[in-house]
Amino acid sequence: MHRLILVATAAFVVGGVAGASLLTQAGAQPAPPPAAGDPPDGGWHRGPPPGGPGWHHHAMQRMRTFTLLYHVDDRHLTAPEVQKIAEAFLLWNGNRTWKVVEVAPGSDDKIGFAFGTADGSVIARFTMDAKTGRVARTG
Repeated sequence: MHRLILVATAAFVVGGVAGASLLTQAGAQPAPPPAAGDPPDGGWHRGPPPGGPGWHHHAMQRMRTFTLLYHVDDRHLTAPEVQKIAEAFLLWNGNRTWKVVEVAPGSDDKIGFAFGTADGSVIARFTMDAKTGRVARTG
């Protein structure tokens, strides 16, 4: 059960923290500008504006949503767990065409993986630190 919580936590954290970085580094295109009449933030923001009245309360409510999760100093990630995290990242971002390929432990507690197409062509390569879960693009 502890391992399941660890994997779920790592997937959420890596997806949230590294998500934008991975897509940007993999050559993703920026979102189109909002259409005339759309809110400038695309409508995602449902609370008071940052820095405005009530913002602190709104931010604290959002943080309390995830208080059941806690940070561990060493995640002890394995290659199969890194593959699950990378697959969850793709799914979280709605990408059902790319695959996670070439998952293998490397040096310095880093586990390498790549995003590839269905035919096996590599799109981008990354490493994930088995201890911290940090992702770095390598190619």
